Amino acid sequence: MNPVWDLDPILLTLPWAGVTIRYYGLIFSAVFLGGFFLFYWQTIRDGATAEQAFDIIIPGFLGLLLGARLGHVLFYNFDYFSQNPAAIFRVWEGGLTSHGAAVGLAAALWYYARKQKLSFLTVSDRFVFSASLGAGLVRLGNFLNSEIVGKITASAWGIRFPLYDGLPAELTPARYPTQLLESAMGLLILALLLIADRLLKGRARPKGVLSALFLVLYFIGRFLVEFLKERHGPADNLWLSRGQILSLPAIVAGIILGAVCLTGFRSRTAGAEPPPQGSQGPPDHRTKHSQRANTKTDKKRRLK
Repeated sequence: MNPVWDLDPILLTLPWAGVTIRYYGLIFSAVFLGGFFLFYWQTIRDGATAEQAFDIIIPGFLGLLLGARLGHVLFYNFDYFSQNPAAIFRVWEGGLTSHGAAVGLAAALWYYARKQKLSFLTVSDRFVFSASLGAGLVRLGNFLNSEIVGKITASAWGIRFPLYDGLPAELTPARYPTQLLESAMGLLILALLLIADRLLKGRARPKGVLSALFLVLYFIGRFLVEFLKERHGPADNLWLSRGQILSLPAIVAGIILGAVCLTGFRSRTAGAEPPPQGSQGPPDHRTKHSQRANTKTDKKRRLK
């Protein structure tokens, strides 16, 4: 018997204020707090000030929220929102996409880099830790909301989501828990980035290499999980899902960026290598003096 997940997504309601607090909202708050902590850690470690780290908050928040919402509107449900434009602003009803969030955050990082007079890749390398944490926690929030579910499966590790299917628990089909797969993937990528950062510590780390690693790992993982995920309505009916199609440019960009970064790094390190043994180097006056002294000694021995 497959387990049932039917947790009420509303944690509590404040009757005097008419406000409901959802588990997803708490997760979203944890994304901002944890993401900022990681970005702050990277920024301070690079020698910047706390004020420079705090400058990311407003553009980062706007980029994440607006990008994630507009991505959902444009990529997944444009017909509905074109007929109901006021619904675009009802973010609390759900409808945020990771691809839109990635575009919005890229725009926010570009603005921040220009304001701080930094390279975009320097800033993005600092931010990929936050992005990985966000990817892992947001999908956990989707699980608590019984949304972004997987396809129906007969496997033993399927989970039934009565709130999603709108059926009694005993009649609800089991589905792949793709939210948990993507959540674990995001946290695993965060661990790999921390390991890579530690291994490169103290070296001239190639600028952009962490950004490339994140793009390749996350979007390849996202591409693969999409095969198990339920499609977003009848319009999403191509052989590849919209999520997979939108992941392909990010994968290609990550591969190209990684190749460029590593090629440039190898060129710099190769140019800095000392000449091999036996190579012709500049003459040393002490060596010449020693050679002349040895020559005089040999002549004296021959005269004897």
